[in-house]
Amino acid sequence: MKQAKLADHKGQRVHMVGIGGSSMSGLAQMLVHDGFTVSGSDSADSYTLAFLKEMGLDVRAGHHPQMVAGAGLLAYSAAIPEDDPERVEASRLGIPQMDRAVLLGQIMEASKSQICVCGTHGKTTTTAMIAQVFTDLGFDPSVHLGGSLEAIGGSIRVGKSGLFIAEACEFNRSFLHMPVTLAALLNIEEDHLDCYGDMAHVEAAYLNFLERLPQDGALITLGSDPRVRRVVSRLKPMRRRMVTFGEDAGFDYSFGDLRYDSLGNARFGFVFASQTLCQVSLRVPGKYNALHALCALAVAHQQGLPIQAAADRLAHFIGAHRRFEHTGTVQGMELYHDYGHNPAEMRAAISMARLQGRRVIAVMQPHTYSRVKTLFEDYLTCTQEADITLVTDIFAAREKDPGDISTPMLIEGMHRHSIQAYHTPGFDETEAWLLQNGQPGDLVLTMGCGNINLLNDQMNAHARRTQTTV
Repeated sequence: MKQAKLADHKGQRVHMVGIGGSSMSGLAQMLVHDGFTVSGSDSADSYTLAFLKEMGLDVRAGHHPQMVAGAGLLAYSAAIPEDDPERVEASRLGIPQMDRAVLLGQIMEASKSQICVCGTHGKTTTTAMIAQVFTDLGFDPSVHLGGSLEAIGGSIRVGKSGLFIAEACEFNRSFLHMPVTLAALLNIEEDHLDCYGDMAHVEAAYLNFLERLPQDGALITLGSDPRVRRVVSRLKPMRRRMVTFGEDAGFDYSFGDLRYDSLGNARFGFVFASQTLCQVSLRVPGKYNALHALCALAVAHQQGLPIQAAADRLAHFIGAHRRFEHTGTVQGMELYHDYGHNPAEMRAAISMARLQGRRVIAVMQPHTYSRVKTLFEDYLTCTQEADITLVTDIFAAREKDPGDISTPMLIEGMHRHSIQAYHTPGFDETEAWLLQNGQPGDLVLTMGCGNINLLNDQMNAHARRTQTTV
């Protein structure tokens, strides 16, 4: 079937199924800015739907096939199957359909240059850092994030400079639809094997993405990652600029005197070709955020930005929402949330928490049955640095329960690794456990890309109501 073209539907209505997602809602706003009428639906009501309604969009919770009639194009997220009632109705009416990734790629094609950040984890934070630096320094980029950033007022920004900064997601090979002139590759680790099958196919997809770079493009990679090095070594010879970043002095960009303050926030010299170009002070904790900042500054330097000014703006970066985000204090416990949804990301988030010197209670919401089955052994040890681990039921997302994997199986495996782990199936059980067993001064870190962040909201809301009635 011939791929639909967004340009052919200029001035028409685009109906978006799954519009409540962070990416889809951002694309909806970009479409409105470009003169399209937008309507949409999502599985449940949310803050995002309320925001879009305030913009004047016709968006509704639930399935509404009757909304499809009259639309010029239907866009859908990866979580929406072909038998979704609205997609079925679009097929019946002969209305063209477009995957979210294709839509994003076609929007990006209107820009002269594109900075894309890819990798298994760290994409949102690194993209957000780059976006904040370029925006604050007046370069007026367009931005598309998988999260929300206060500095740009949400998950997207529409600029006029012809530069587009985007998070390039590998899930379902989405990034293969994106144009790119500068690529930053952070890491390649096991994830999304439900759609790739094995790591050989994952690496092949990254190689295909990097080969989209033009002759005069640029590539910035984590020099210490063996899979990254292997993929880069397979690139066809071209005149692209290729530089590395990492902890070791042998990389093109590296740290000078990396150290941490009492909250775990990094301080370091930004070193290029053995010369310290500036000093960097961050307001986000941990080695991983230091590496994200190193990459962001490498991008800025490669793009010709004044590097001291870039470092100064990075000093104001306080993180994207749902990335080791402090969400409140309940009974003296400090609540944090992190979007990390595979074992490597969870391990990284816990390492940030440890830097504060508190007792750490990790609350894990495993995401999708297929991921838990594929990375089962890694899940059993990824919270070893936490003092206590609570594990909720598995968040199904786009999947159905296969009946052969469950949270009790994870708990049993964690116990074999001497992890103090407990099964707290839902938010009410988890909150009750924390209120009964948590102590003032604890750091409670909820982790997952499902709806586990709502536990933080629930606990904060209950605490506020309790204070009001006292």
